[in-house]
Amino acid sequence: MLIVMRDHATREEIDHVVALLKEAGAEAHLSRGEVKTIIGVIGDREVMYSLELEGLPGVEQVVRVLKPYKLVSRDFQPEDTVVCVGSAAIGGSSFAVIAGPCSVETEEQVLKTARAVKVAGATILRGGAFKPRTSPYAFQGLGVEGLRLLRAAADDVGLPMVTEVLDVRDAETVAEYADMLQVGARNMQNFMMLEELGRLRKPVLLKRGLSATIEEVLSAAEYVLKGGNRDVVLCERGIRTFETYTRNTLDLAAVSALKTLTHLPVIADPSHGTGRRDLVRPMCRAALAAGADGVMVEVHIDPEHARCDGPQSLTPEMFADLVAELRPLASIVGRSVGTEA
Repeated sequence: MLIVMRDHATREEIDHVVALLKEAGAEAHLSRGEVKTIIGVIGDREVMYSLELEGLPGVEQVVRVLKPYKLVSRDFQPEDTVVCVGSAAIGGSSFAVIAGPCSVETEEQVLKTARAVKVAGATILRGGAFKPRTSPYAFQGLGVEGLRLLRAAADDVGLPMVTEVLDVRDAETVAEYADMLQVGARNMQNFMMLEELGRLRKPVLLKRGLSATIEEVLSAAEYVLKGGNRDVVLCERGIRTFETYTRNTLDLAAVSALKTLTHLPVIADPSHGTGRRDLVRPMCRAALAAGADGVMVEVHIDPEHARCDGPQSLTPEMFADLVAELRPLASIVGRSVGTEA
C-alpha cells in the first residue's frame, strides 16, 4: 500500500507512521517531495490492511496498490527520478548519450573510441569487459583487464563509465571500476543479482529481457529499489519477435508506456534493438520523440574488424553526425543532448 501524508506533514508525524509500520513487520520506503511525503509499504497485505492508518495524525490517504511493483510506480513517486552517474545525469531536462564499443579489445581501441565519443558529445562511456555470448566459442571479453582499460579510458576523457555485470560473484569487483552497473537482457530476472545490486548503491542500468513484458521489467527494477538502491535506469533494447530482418524488434511503444507507469528514467538501445547501423540514427530520433531519456549506441573505430557486434556499430564520424542531428530535435521538447565539444 501507499500512505500519502498531508502537505507539509511534520517529521514527528511521519516517524510515528513509520514506527507503527515497522512494529507490524512491514518495510517503509519514503519518497519526500517539497510538499508531500509518500510512504511505500511492503509487508503482509492482510496485516497492513487491518491497521487503522487513515486516522493517524498527518495521514491524508491510504492507497491500496494492486500492482506487483510499488516503489517504481508513479503512485509511489509522481515526480520523475533523475539518476546521476558521476558528472552525467539521466532524466529531467537532459537527454543522455551513452556510447562506446561493444567490447574492449585493446588499449588503443578503447582509448581512441573514448576520445572520439567525448569530442562528439557523449555523456557516458560504455564498453564490455565481460561479454555474454550465445556461442561458447565467441569472444568473451577481457575480464578484469578490460575493466582496467575502460576505467583508464574514462578517466582520460573525463567521462563516467558503465559496464555489464555478468555474475553476482563479480558484482563488487566490477563496482570498484565502474560508475554504473549494467544488467543485461539475459540477467534481467537474475534475482540474486538484482538483490545484490540493491545493496551496492551504485547506479544500475537495467535492460529489458528478450521476451520480458513491461510488468516483468518493472518488477525486476522493484528488486533493486527494495534493496535500497533508488538509482535505476530502464533500457529498452529490443525484444525477440518473428521478424528476422532486424536483430530484435525495438519496442518504442514500451518506452512511452514505461514513462507513464514509472518515475524511473527510460533509455533506448537501437544498436541491439535493430542490429543494423543504418537503422541506429532513425531509431535514436524515434526514441527521442517517444519520450526516452537517452540512448545507448555502440561505436567502434573500425567496425569491419570488431570482435563483437561490428554490423551494428557506428564509426566515430557517424556518431558525431548523430549527436549533431539530435541536438536541435531535443531542443524542441526542452532537452539538452550530450556535452558540447
